[in-house]
Amino acid sequence: MRALVYHGPGQISWDSVPDPAIEDPADAVVRIDATTVCGTDLHILRGDLPEVKPGTVLGHEAVGEVMEAGSDVHDLRPGDQVIVSSVSACGRCPACRDTLRGQCRGGGGWILGNLINGTQAEFVRVPFADHSTHRRPSALSLDDAVLLAEVLPTAYEVGVRNGEVGPGDTVVVVGAGPVGLACVVVARLYSPRRIIVVDLSSARLEAAARMGADAAEPPGTMIAELSEGPGADVVIEASGEAEGFVLCTRAVRAGGHIANIGTHGRPATLHLESLWRKNVTISTGQVDTYSTPWLMELVRFGRLHVSQLVTHTFGLGQVEDAYEVFSHGTTSGALKVVLRRE
Repeated sequence: MRALVYHGPGQISWDSVPDPAIEDPADAVVRIDATTVCGTDLHILRGDLPEVKPGTVLGHEAVGEVMEAGSDVHDLRPGDQVIVSSVSACGRCPACRDTLRGQCRGGGGWILGNLINGTQAEFVRVPFADHSTHRRPSALSLDDAVLLAEVLPTAYEVGVRNGEVGPGDTVVVVGAGPVGLACVVVARLYSPRRIIVVDLSSARLEAAARMGADAAEPPGTMIAELSEGPGADVVIEASGEAEGFVLCTRAVRAGGHIANIGTHGRPATLHLESLWRKNVTISTGQVDTYSTPWLMELVRFGRLHVSQLVTHTFGLGQVEDAYEVFSHGTTSGALKVVLRRE
């Protein structure tokens, strides 16, 4: 089969590699119908995640068809249409039983496109297939379905829920990439008073306004007003930049929440000298995707309108072009780029 192979920092290529096969009775092999590029993939390319070894097939979000299922897979059969979760779950360890699937200690967690071959390929081996996939309803489009593999669960679980967004809150989202904008959409479910999005990119601020933000501005005056005034109830860090985290600490009110989503590849300063007396709660997290079935129903029945997050579509063999467009998203306006089987 053909797949996108990582060869070390800054180096990827669309290569021929061996077809995946069942290695454990709990595995399934899925044909990829749609996948996408994530900001974490760019961090891998920058060398921020040294655990990803050269020769690894990248990608951890996908929708496809089950081609083969191992003898211990009970809920899937060949021909089933599934969403492949970005994290794999053994379903048996204490973390999985506590819905902390991203912290799975039974061989799962974030392994696709990280510790094992991932989804930017024609086929992928999915470990723990019963616990790591979700059936895709026929009425759910490929574009919407692939957003349920990681983007929407991350926005809900790590951003909105960890941040404890509630009715009447002022919510600030720092970083208007795909996950930050998904936070805008999901946070609306909880009736906040105001959602403010901060980013340096004018193209992404325009996208934030289209997605329903009440205000979308560069950092500066807005953050200064929040810092000097009442502050925000919830601040969601979705940029993955050290400066973005510092902005969050300035914008949050006393007693407020900072929910970190961004993948940080370098140290971020925690200014405890200005925070220690503010009763601020700071949360971090790896997505667990336990919310995918619930979010899927909200998308299906029109409660979550997320199609605008997909801005570019490519054939699977154009994955290198997709990386180029996505990596310049602040100027190209690219949010989620979807790669479809040709």
